[in-house]
Amino acid sequence: MFGKRHSNNAALSAPEQAAPVEAPKPEPTQSNPAPVQNTGGGGNTSERSEEYYETKATIFNALFETIDVSALAGMQPDRARNEIRTIVDEIIAIRNVRLSVAEQNQLIGEICDDILGYGPLEPLLARDDIADIMVNGAKHVFIEANGKMQKTNIRFRDNQQLMNICQRIVSQVGRRVDESSPICDARLLDGSRVNVIAPPLSIDGPALTIRKFKKDKLKLDDLVKFGSISPAGSKVLQIIGACQCNVVISGGTGSGKTTLLNCLTGFIHPDERIITCEDAAELQLQQPHVVRLETRPPNLEGKGKISMADLVKNCLRMRPERIIVGEVRGPEAFDLLQAMNTGHDGSMGTLHANSPREALSRLESMITMGGFSLPAKTIREMIVGSVDVIVQAARLRDGSRRITKITEVIGMEGDVIVTQDLLVYEMDGEDAQGKIIGEHKSTGIARPAFWDRARYFNLEKELAEALDSAGS
Repeated sequence: MFGKRHSNNAALSAPEQAAPVEAPKPEPTQSNPAPVQNTGGGGNTSERSEEYYETKATIFNALFETIDVSALAGMQPDRARNEIRTIVDEIIAIRNVRLSVAEQNQLIGEICDDILGYGPLEPLLARDDIADIMVNGAKHVFIEANGKMQKTNIRFRDNQQLMNICQRIVSQVGRRVDESSPICDARLLDGSRVNVIAPPLSIDGPALTIRKFKKDKLKLDDLVKFGSISPAGSKVLQIIGACQCNVVISGGTGSGKTTLLNCLTGFIHPDERIITCEDAAELQLQQPHVVRLETRPPNLEGKGKISMADLVKNCLRMRPERIIVGEVRGPEAFDLLQAMNTGHDGSMGTLHANSPREALSRLESMITMGGFSLPAKTIREMIVGSVDVIVQAARLRDGSRRITKITEVIGMEGDVIVTQDLLVYEMDGEDAQGKIIGEHKSTGIARPAFWDRARYFNLEKELAEALDSAGS
């Protein structure tokens, strides 16, 4: 099975066998996450840490001389780890590396992660409090936890190890990253979003960015607990999701748009047929009748690309009841608006914008940039006839995420789109710890424009109570 393995460990030379190595205490792994340095706290690692990495690299190289790594691919993960553990134990004994049992287990775990998993990233991926992992070359790894950027003491052996892990990640979803195709969007098996940009575009080594998904998917009730939305505002969002309003979720990078979209889809009726279109499949809907579609980049010859616009157009031939677009960023805006306006009520999408008014301008700009030679007024009339509600999300300066506005699109006056806010978030200051204090307040609109739609679904009483509660 292991073509390169020898029972007498002939792959190890006699001088190597005789040389004892004093190994330092290994760095933490999954069971004991790596400590985090402050953002401004420099990137130097201790001499002891350098010695540890040298010891680990020596054992790792000897392991590769001893086993046939390709044979591991066909094994169950537990069996493969046991095989690696057995051989590493032999190498440690032959080289007379002085390690405690705990330290040896720690080292073996890290080597298994290097070969079978995502190497030094494994302890970070195991932590559910991390929102983003940012790798800037082999020596610099940052995370975002609790809304704050922090530097870790995690590092890779070299840029080649980092590149190998990037290749391993993107190959799982049928994509590649190399010098000829140095930019790649992909995802982990749990839906976490991955972006890789490799040399020569990334000068200091591969840059890997992972937007992590929580193992326990957030619901609107969780957003209420976090203060992202008030209980009354949460009820309004539930009704918006249930009564088939066409929704655009707007916000900046890292404001929680995808999380909010996941929460809103939780109120779609189980009988509805839903089709999702994404660049990297992140949404995880719980309804039984869901079709998930994903774009495809071009091949080596520059052919075979399937864009978001292609997916949205194809959706219209698949008898959808709702179309969910992970992120609207180009000509697909036109096709999505057409879908919203031709019987696919309750369709949703997200886009980057800092306010509801800016979101409408961006929709108009994306349609114009798509080459549709339509008058501005015609485009705005299409937007008004398609979009019912804009939900604005924001990441505040203290790292917290808030739903800052729930805004209706109600019509046009001349060439101007008219909107009205149902709920707004007003900041009142900050506490002693620097956390922003504020509350969600109703604007006093008793009957929103989607009142008749809510009444059609027998939800008008709940809507009235929610709006009344938000105003009290």
